[in-house]
Amino acid sequence: MTETTTTVPGQRERSPESRFARESLRGLRADLFRDVTAYRPLPRLRTEGPVWQLIPAGPRSEAGVLPHLVVLCLALLTFAIGLAETSDSSPIALMGGLIVALPVGLTLIRPVLAWWLSLAAAAFAVVLTGTVHSPWSGGSIAGHTIVMALVAARTRPRTAAWMWIISVVYSVFAGAVFGGGPLGGDSVPMLVFSGVVLALVAQAQVSRSARREVAVERTVTAVERDKRTLLEERTTIARELHDVVAHHMSVVAIQAEAAPYRVENPPPELEQAFVTIRENAVAALTELRRVLGVVRAEDYQAPDAPQPTLADLDRLLENVRDAGLTVSKAVTGAVRELPPGVELSAYRIVQEALSNALRHAPGAEAAVEVSYVLGGLGLRIVNGPPTGLRKESPGAGHGITGMRERVAMLGGEMTAEATRDGGYEVAVFVPVAAATEPETDA
Repeated sequence: MTETTTTVPGQRERSPESRFARESLRGLRADLFRDVTAYRPLPRLRTEGPVWQLIPAGPRSEAGVLPHLVVLCLALLTFAIGLAETSDSSPIALMGGLIVALPVGLTLIRPVLAWWLSLAAAAFAVVLTGTVHSPWSGGSIAGHTIVMALVAARTRPRTAAWMWIISVVYSVFAGAVFGGGPLGGDSVPMLVFSGVVLALVAQAQVSRSARREVAVERTVTAVERDKRTLLEERTTIARELHDVVAHHMSVVAIQAEAAPYRVENPPPELEQAFVTIRENAVAALTELRRVLGVVRAEDYQAPDAPQPTLADLDRLLENVRDAGLTVSKAVTGAVRELPPGVELSAYRIVQEALSNALRHAPGAEAAVEVSYVLGGLGLRIVNGPPTGLRKESPGAGHGITGMRERVAMLGGEMTAEATRDGGYEVAVFVPVAAATEPETDA
């Protein structure tokens, strides 16, 4: 397989080396020549981590200025080094300390400008201190290295590389001007020292960027996993309700077809009404199967038995007890028949809550409470803490999501939280409209 490249007529094809050089120079211009005097204040230190929470709120709020204090301390250290290079206390000695310390302090607000001033200050420091045969004085070595490290910590590794390369170029030309030849005097030690410092800072930057990208990817992955879990749970609910709704629609169609035969000599209007009801029921059933059928998996098979209801809870509890969970059941209120969707969802909620108790609280005791109230149905499933007799079995983490989806579908409310004794409680309320009694003539 051959690789073909397209070229624009009248334009020469650039080699990879040429493109790399152009990109590098473009990066140099963007990092160190564009917006040199831009105002970029040093941000405050973040104090949201778990370690900072151990510190009282007052001192913690003031700890945000720690990076600024560190920079000012480094500026004072550079000033002391520059001042110590001369034995007298003349204004020239004071100026020698200030000229190498000011760029360090300037990194607080204008980092790129501070680096250029630090490079220029190196030449002035040589003149003021009378350093012989070297383009670097002691103060400029400390100040310029600190400035490069501070700028590199706030930018990208590419910027650190360009600052070091330009410093090498300065050392070559300044060595020829001040004597000592290219890379003479203290140039080699200074460049080696600053190169090591910049390499460490760049490595820290790369590691921090990698950790940030990993955190972002984990967040995105968690969001996508939650969305996928939500879709899977909704698909499961739709599959189950498809069978319930399809059954009722089929009953409507059959009863509408059989109703005219139960009345002797029905009027044509009544027959036509039943025909219309049956046609609409069949059409609705067809559309229902067409729309909801897409959520069925290829290997999905409709259950042979009817969907479970609250009347099947006793059999569920027996199975759970056989699996090793001690569970009790309490029913309050007048037991009545609820809509099929409510019955099915209530059963599935109890089933999933007990399954979670089996997985995450082995050996614990659980209690199921079913409350038939005037406005709906209440469920409460609570389990105690694990006894430690058996090892917990990690689940897929879909149970709570599925329960919430079922409750939201029915317009209810749900809370799921840990109890004070280390157990877990799921409380659900599903509103159910009261059945209207047929009116009778007095």
